[in-house]
Amino acid sequence: MTFQPPGLEDVRLCPEWLALLEAAFRSAFMADLKAFLRAEKAAGKVIYPPGHQFFAALDATPASQVRVVVIGQDPYHGPRQANGLSFSVSKGQPIPPSLRNIFAELQADLSIAPPDHGDLTGWAQQGVLLLNSVLSVERGLPGSHQGRGWEAFTDAVIAAIDSGDRPVVFLLWGKHAQQKGAAINRRKHCVLTAPHPSPLSAHRGFFGCRHFSQANQFLQNNGYQPVDWSVVG
Repeated sequence: MTFQPPGLEDVRLCPEWLALLEAAFRSAFMADLKAFLRAEKAAGKVIYPPGHQFFAALDATPASQVRVVVIGQDPYHGPRQANGLSFSVSKGQPIPPSLRNIFAELQADLSIAPPDHGDLTGWAQQGVLLLNSVLSVERGLPGSHQGRGWEAFTDAVIAAIDSGDRPVVFLLWGKHAQQKGAAINRRKHCVLTAPHPSPLSAHRGFFGCRHFSQANQFLQNNGYQPVDWSVVG
């Protein structure tokens, strides 16, 4: 598969995803997004993550390996934080409050001690697709790239997974993720919902949701290996 995303030729992307998403990449909304990103860069604006990491979540988790999907909103907007995976931050960066709460629930659920960093690449490499709804953001301006075309693209990603042959676990934390996943086939897939893990809402039901153990139980019930939710390295 030699097709490359129009105007985004410097990115890496798993060939499986290129094949599944070719129509999305050739769409009018993607052309508009390309023009927007080019204009923002030409204006000297700093965009996170770096362009080669826009599709890092897809590159780390090929379509045939997806077992769990975690839907986030948009990348972190501080320097050196975003690495293309939802909720994840690069090693050496402080762990954001929402991710600290995720680690706290993980400890309560599976007795996994919180790690000393927030890089979730190890999850992604096990088939946990850490997908933001929007894949880029301007420095210091959360939500600044919403409504520019990314949402339609990530809808296409979710639809491709939803229509696949294998049952998958979707973890939808917060209203935004739940709206994003509203059309998922719940007869086929396991869809777990809870409030967002942010400090503002985690106490309303994220803490105690036990989504990690429930996800693993569903995977095992369907003949798949459970995820090792430890964050190491």
